Amino acid sequence: MKTINVGIIGFGTVGTGTAKILLKNKNILAQRAGFKVNLKKISDLNITKDRGIKLPKGILTKDANEILNDPNIDVVVELIGGIRPAKDFILKAIRNKKHVVTANKALIATEGNEILAKAEKHGVSVGFEASVAGGIPIIKVIREGLIANRILAVYGIINGTSNYILTKMTDEGVEFSDALREAQRLGYAEADPTFDIEGIDSAHKLAILASLSYGIPFLYSDVYKEGITRITARDIVFAGELGYKIKLLAIAKVSDGKVELRVHPTMVPKDYLISKVDGVFNAVYIRGDAVGDTLYYGRGAGDMPTGSAVVSDIVDIGKKIMMHDTGYKIQDKNRASGIVHRASPFKIKKMEDIENMYYFRFSAYDKPGVLSKISGILGKYNISIVSVIQQGRKTGGAVPLIVLTHTAKEKDVMNAVREIDKLSVVAGKTLYIRVEGKEE
Repeated sequence: MKTINVGIIGFGTVGTGTAKILLKNKNILAQRAGFKVNLKKISDLNITKDRGIKLPKGILTKDANEILNDPNIDVVVELIGGIRPAKDFILKAIRNKKHVVTANKALIATEGNEILAKAEKHGVSVGFEASVAGGIPIIKVIREGLIANRILAVYGIINGTSNYILTKMTDEGVEFSDALREAQRLGYAEADPTFDIEGIDSAHKLAILASLSYGIPFLYSDVYKEGITRITARDIVFAGELGYKIKLLAIAKVSDGKVELRVHPTMVPKDYLISKVDGVFNAVYIRGDAVGDTLYYGRGAGDMPTGSAVVSDIVDIGKKIMMHDTGYKIQDKNRASGIVHRASPFKIKKMEDIENMYYFRFSAYDKPGVLSKISGILGKYNISIVSVIQQGRKTGGAVPLIVLTHTAKEKDVMNAVREIDKLSVVAGKTLYIRVEGKEE
């Protein structure tokens, strides 16, 4: 039986999970794949730390070049994260005619166009299943399972940290800061949680999903990003009264021949399946023109779920290598899989042109005529009201005034909010949340 030799660069959480799977399940992998997958070398700056795994003698090294320059290693697995030196390692592996697997969503989202072009030039493959949604095989679903479909929309809860925080706020009524501290205590959030709570991590992943779904380049810089830091416990309560839950959604969908790319807090009807995805779990909802609505759910992070996705890519590439040995050209396989992007018929829709329903929380002084002044400005910008919640009276003070609208254009909403915030009867900035779901 033939052998595919693998070298892992980065022995952190995901690297450890990947190594465990390759060693523990090596016989199952060989039986299912038809070839052996041999973990030949692991590189990390710290090779003395106990990671709870027994490795074959001599497998660890501090020098990544021992993997990159080894002519017997077929697949290089990059699991160190970040842009540098990860990109340098990957490009060197490609130049040395080695196939690459990575879980590095930031790198693929920002540098993937160059990396995949280099891979095509040198006739090797790049696998990045583990870069989005951990153990959910969502990239394989889009590339293969839904290949017969035009993808109409993708909605993803693809950051477990933010989903945990919003779930905590919903279930226990705590404020954002308290929920974040609990997420950090449990290890779900980093000491610096900016990438998670500001939507950056989700935007990286959305750029990848959108690229595969619509044949566009990786366009992270074009993704609109808005985090969850302004969401309060009372917004969650008001959303519940209106029949919604608040989730940080990554959204890509086609409208008017253009692709919307946006990450932001979103109110989703309580009866939608994706609104029931709680805690650190991820879910991706995809609507195809042939298959209709589909939902994929599972663990979006962790050593073993993400390691599972890494190993899946290793085996897929191993199969391509075996086919190549019998005369099959890997370059052709790359093109057939949509890995390298050609001209796309889609342009990116500007955020100001998107249309949504909206939730507004105005901080209004309890005086006669306040609602009429606010609704007058909304009407001026073609924004019609579905429902209103007025908080109890507070003589002389500001109280929340909640308004849910029909579908409106983002540009009109921004103009209306700017004008309303200048009213003498309004205290502080208006909070607004976009609403997905059927028009009431």
